[in-house]
Amino acid sequence: MGVSRWVLSIWVIFCCFLACGSSEPEDFRLAFPILEPDPDHTKLRLAREGLEAIERITTPIAAVAVIGPYRSGKSFLLNQLLSLQCDEGFGVGHMRDTKTKGIWVWGTPVELVIDGTKVSVLYLDTEGFESVGKSNVYDDRIFALATVMSSVLIYNLAETIREADISRLSFAVEIAEEFYGRVKGQDVAFEPAKLLWLIQRDFLQGKSVQEMVNEALQRVPNSNGDKNIDQVNQIRESLAIMGNNNTAFSLPQPHLQRTKLCELKDGELDPIYVKKREQLKQLVTSIIRPKIVQGKPLSGKEFVSFLEQILEALNKGEIPSTGSLVEVFNKAILERCLKLYGQRMERFGLPVPEGKLQQAHDESEKEARKLFDQQHFGRHYAKQSVLKLEDEIEKVYRNFLMANEYQSSKLCEALYTKCEDLMDELQVLRLPSMAKFNAGFLQCNRSFEKNCVGPSKETYEKRIVKMLGRSRSLFIKDYNNRLFNWLVAFSLVLVVVGRFVIKFILLEIGAWMMFIFLETYTRIFWSPESLYYNPVWHFIVATWEAIVYSPLLDLDRWAIPIGILLIILLLYWRCCERRHGARSILPLYNNPRKGGRNRPRSD
Repeated sequence: MGVSRWVLSIWVIFCCFLACGSSEPEDFRLAFPILEPDPDHTKLRLAREGLEAIERITTPIAAVAVIGPYRSGKSFLLNQLLSLQCDEGFGVGHMRDTKTKGIWVWGTPVELVIDGTKVSVLYLDTEGFESVGKSNVYDDRIFALATVMSSVLIYNLAETIREADISRLSFAVEIAEEFYGRVKGQDVAFEPAKLLWLIQRDFLQGKSVQEMVNEALQRVPNSNGDKNIDQVNQIRESLAIMGNNNTAFSLPQPHLQRTKLCELKDGELDPIYVKKREQLKQLVTSIIRPKIVQGKPLSGKEFVSFLEQILEALNKGEIPSTGSLVEVFNKAILERCLKLYGQRMERFGLPVPEGKLQQAHDESEKEARKLFDQQHFGRHYAKQSVLKLEDEIEKVYRNFLMANEYQSSKLCEALYTKCEDLMDELQVLRLPSMAKFNAGFLQCNRSFEKNCVGPSKETYEKRIVKMLGRSRSLFIKDYNNRLFNWLVAFSLVLVVVGRFVIKFILLEIGAWMMFIFLETYTRIFWSPESLYYNPVWHFIVATWEAIVYSPLLDLDRWAIPIGILLIILLLYWRCCERRHGARSILPLYNNPRKGGRNRPRSD
């Protein structure tokens, strides 16, 4: 019984899993909102369910958006393009208020092969213009988003082209003017949407729809200098210049009873309409291209990220501006330019002289500007991006200046401290040596001049000059007294050595003479000032310096080891002399005991 329950449970779970898996494609055969109005109906915000439907797409994406006045049949047109009934596709309303709020997407894209690449085509339905309870700024945001996001922008118009319809294209024209030249001149980095004028009416007074569009785009005489007419004329000229980005198509009314369109089958619709509808499908399919941004087609997740950036840019200001969009496109390029600038600046290890850092800044900024000029978007509004790039580079440069000053101060402080410690060591030499002091002084000065670089060098140069001068003065002040005391002590040591160690009488006599000379004559006849000018004292100093310090021997460092070695050698020599009874060649003191023992006894 227990086993059968387990089997039944597993079977139920398996069936549920299959049911969920089989229903997954059906879940996306719906229309989802991707952008919805905020409570004030002035700005737009993201709707997650529609974005999730887009994010699952891994192939390149193209978008077909339908825009136009409210109650002009946009949702019905999209259902016709998708071959869907009203109860299957986008919601169609027949009341005065608009049915679609914000921007909606059909969850199941149409798969096409374009230039050998599989492309997922999204169909977007937008909220109609000029409906009740909305601001013009909100309509502008809807129009701007549809213009930037779509690959094909269908401008759905009823019966004719009005002056307001042309005025509304100002935003699209600005975007096209900013990006169109770059697209034609270089790589396809961002291509504006193909504009399809779709005019729904049964007769055109003997004119083709293309002639009607061309006529609507002709300049209007403005003898009174009306600014509004001038602005619309500029839009007309821009649209006429971009003739290859415009397509015109007419579509007759499908049926006289428009409120019953959703209930009618194709066989009940006007045959001319059905024929033209199929032609429209083929036309739309022929002009669809993948959405390319930053030089590459967008997948689902990239398309959603792109949409988020655009929405943030349009919501930033009270009025949507092309400059904000250009800033979004140039943001990644600015980051690359700043990265290039930083990499080139980091080649120069800090600290460096200020002039060299300024030169490095000029060269790096030139390279960053060159990269920006090659890759930037926009013609007119790119100037704002250039100014921002200059500001950002200036900020980074100031950081390098502060870092250079800090590293320079740190390095020079370390060198200064090292020199100061060396001068302190030279002040307390066991055996005072002017030659050693001068050698250390020059070594310290050269090391500082060579290694201390950067903006702090001048300040620390003044400090080290004062410190070295003070150290030299203190050393010279004590040098003669310490040298004199060492010579006196040295003479007494020689007396002891000559008397008791080697018993060399001449050495002892010479040591006594040196001691008497230092303690009597020099103190009586030599003042401290006259020592500097006395040739005898100069000879004594030169002899002392030659003995105490030379490039080969630093007696101050090796005095104790050498002294110990000499004592050992003397002791060894004395022991050997006693053991072997060898006669010394030195004039030693006579031993009275030795002479008395061998003297013959007298009577």
